[in-house]
Amino acid sequence: MFRSALTRVSHVAKASLLEASSRIPAATASRSMSKHSTETDAEFDARYEAYFSRPDIDGWEVRKAMNDLCGMDLVPEPKIIVAALNACRRCNDYALAVRFIEAIKDKCGAKQKEIYPYVLQEIQPTLAQLGISTPEEMGYDKPELALESVYDQ
Repeated sequence: MFRSALTRVSHVAKASLLEASSRIPAATASRSMSKHSTETDAEFDARYEAYFSRPDIDGWEVRKAMNDLCGMDLVPEPKIIVAALNACRRCNDYALAVRFIEAIKDKCGAKQKEIYPYVLQEIQPTLAQLGISTPEEMGYDKPELALESVYDQ
């Protein structure tokens, strides 16, 4: 007896819940999956510059921010690059600074001959101040042990 009463109550409860859910308009039941950024370019630059300029930043945070920048479809402004290089110096990570410059060169893509010299020109005082050599100055732009192709003869 108790079981049959309990099953009837559960059926009534399910039916009332289904009726209530079907009364919700479709517009309120949908979710917005898109997250559009309303951040301007100046705000973006200021955010990353402030992030890299923190005095307590550690190596993991520097790498994380650099990785985020490299994952975006943009070449960072020189002021962001300068802040990142100074963060590398605070973390005492020379190799990361050189790799970041290499990543910036790679980010220039097809317009490398136009954008990369401008970036180097803008960050050159910081490179000289911090004692950082560019990958080209260190010979990283040429293969070290490349052999001539046997097919080119």
